Formats: sequence, C-alpha cells, structure tokens
Amino acid sequence: MTSMTGYSYKEYSSENIVVSVEIKSVNSRFLDVSINLPFYLGRLENYFKDLITGNIQRGKVDVFIRVKELNSSVNISVDKNAAKAYYNAIKEVAETCGITTKEIPLSLIVNQEGVLINQKEIDMDYYLDVIEPIFKEALECFVMDRKREGENLKKDLLLQLEKIEKAADFFEEWQPKMEAEFRKNITSKFEEVLGDKVDENRILTEVASMLVKYTINEEIVRLKSHIKALKNEIDTNPIPGKRIDFICQEMNREINTIGSKNQFVEVGKNVIFAKDALENIREQSKNIE
Repeated sequence: MTSMTGYSYKEYSSENIVVSVEIKSVNSRFLDVSINLPFYLGRLENYFKDLITGNIQRGKVDVFIRVKELNSSVNISVDKNAAKAYYNAIKEVAETCGITTKEIPLSLIVNQEGVLINQKEIDMDYYLDVIEPIFKEALECFVMDRKREGENLKKDLLLQLEKIEKAADFFEEWQPKMEAEFRKNITSKFEEVLGDKVDENRILTEVASMLVKYTINEEIVRLKSHIKALKNEIDTNPIPGKRIDFICQEMNREINTIGSKNQFVEVGKNVIFAKDALENIREQSKNIE
C-alpha cells in the first residue's frame, strides 16, 4: 500500500554545475504530473515525466529541477541592422523634441529587444547525463517515502476495520436475542391491558411481525462480506484507494440500515461505534494511491 503524499530532495554539485531535484505530491483522484525545468531544457520534460509515471499511479506530483552553472559559456552577438534602426528612430525622436544626439545614452540602444543576442550553447546529452542520476535517486527516495507512509496508513485501516468487525460480530450475536426481547416487551404490554387473558397465539403473531420488520440478518451477512472484501483489497491490491472508497460506501449502506431498524440501545451503541470507524477508513482512503 502506498500513500499519495510524499517528498524528497536531492542535490549534486561539481566544479561546473549545481543540480537539485525536489519531488512532492498530494492527493488527487488521478495522476497529475508537473515538471518544472529551466526553460532551455524544456525538451527533457517528457523524459522525466515518463520516469514519474512509470513509478506513480495516482496523486498530484510536482517536480522541480534547478540548474546553476558555475562556469557558463555564453556567446553574445550584435544585430547591427537592429542597432542602427533603433538609433535612427531614437535620433529622429530626439531632433523632433529639440534634444541633441549627444544626450542619447548608449544603454538606450543596447537595451532594445534584438540588439544583443544571447546565444547559449545547449548540449542536451550533457545536461541529461548530469541530471538523470540525481533525478533517479530523488525519485527512489520519493517512492520509498510514499510506501513508508502507506504502511502507516495500512496499520490504521486494519485497526479501524477490526472495530467494524467487532460491531458486526455483536450484531450477529444479538440477532437471536431480538426474538426474546420482542416477546418479553409484547407480553408485558398485553398483560397490562388484558391481565391473565393473554392470547399466546396473538403474542406469537406480533413477535413474528416485529421480526419480519426489524430483522437485520441480511444486513449482517452483507456487512461481513464487505469486511472480507475490504481486507482482501488492503492485503493484495497495490493501489486499492478507489476500491476501498467504493466498498466503504456499501458498508455504510448496511450499517445505516441496521441503525434504522434498530430497537435496542445496545445495538445503537455499536452502530455508532462502527460508523465512526468507517468514517476514519473513508478519510484515510483519500490518502491512498
């Protein structure tokens, strides 16, 4: 079992370059990967995204790859035609305003777009060779962090499921007692009204009617079946998040029905107990891949 939340950070440095990789994720219904790279390395985005999607099934994953070059090789060239065109245009404006050309600063020309051209040599293979090892190391730590948190979630899920199972066992044990309780209550009411002239057949008829209306045997069977299915998902499915949520909906339906049919305080307490545990499972399932 794996959590959808995780974090890792790794850094590499040499005489020429410093690279850092940060990966973090939060809950999401689907897989949503965002790769943040220096703009000149944009062609590598899909490669790193494929590495993420090969290891992660669900969650919103943000990846930050930062590169700082200590000995950058940059070639600066001049577009002479653009410089002359800007100069002539600015000179014309100056003459129109009565300003001498000596007052036109050189910075006004060189700061115009396209006058100075930054030509950085980009060797994609070099950058990939530098970034890939540190990226894979960060990804491995990220995956391990999600698995570690997933194991903690699994322990809590099994603990909450055990509480629901205990409640289901109580419902099953209580079911046979319902007939005796119904008979006791109905007999008492008849005796209050009729005294010794109580009709045993009438009591049996009323008890049978109550049992038909309030029996919870079918709900107990289905609830126990859902508990078994949920255990199986937790133990065998590597990405059980969506299935757990679906099964919880079915369990909630059975527990609610038991609660609506309930006529006894003891059963009511265990319904509340089971619903509280189920709600905890549903909340935790939102964190599971």
